[in-house]
Amino acid sequence: MTKRDELSDALKLAMKARDQATVATVRLILAKIKDRDIEARGGGNDGGIDDAGVLSVLQAMIKQRRDSIEMYQKGNRQDLVDQEAGEIAIIERFLPQQLDTTATEAAIRETIAAIGAAGIKDMGRTMAALKDKYAGQIDFQKASGIVKTVLNG
Repeated sequence: MTKRDELSDALKLAMKARDQATVATVRLILAKIKDRDIEARGGGNDGGIDDAGVLSVLQAMIKQRRDSIEMYQKGNRQDLVDQEAGEIAIIERFLPQQLDTTATEAAIRETIAAIGAAGIKDMGRTMAALKDKYAGQIDFQKASGIVKTVLNG
């Protein structure tokens, strides 16, 4: 089952259960995926984005909401903080289990060894390989610092 199918099924279930928050959030996700499909078609990919692309969309949506939460907290808008946090919880249901710090570091070391990265000049190659293999499982902002440390090591 693809992520698209999973999202469509979740939308149907949420509509039957009259879960308005989930319906609204899943519709936002599907709209964002459709936007990315249209962008991909412009680049010659008529099939749209794959599951890795869908995971990337989900991660971007979570990051956007976390940024919004920070701004809403500064503006003392707890109602909006709660709404964004609720959307994050719904979006996270469609992401694979996140690796903890130890597992992330192990994955980074394994990837560096697999591609033969030798120094900081291989940072881009290492991050690309991690994104290919661990899309949706690693916080790449944190992983970037770990990669840098290991490559400088």
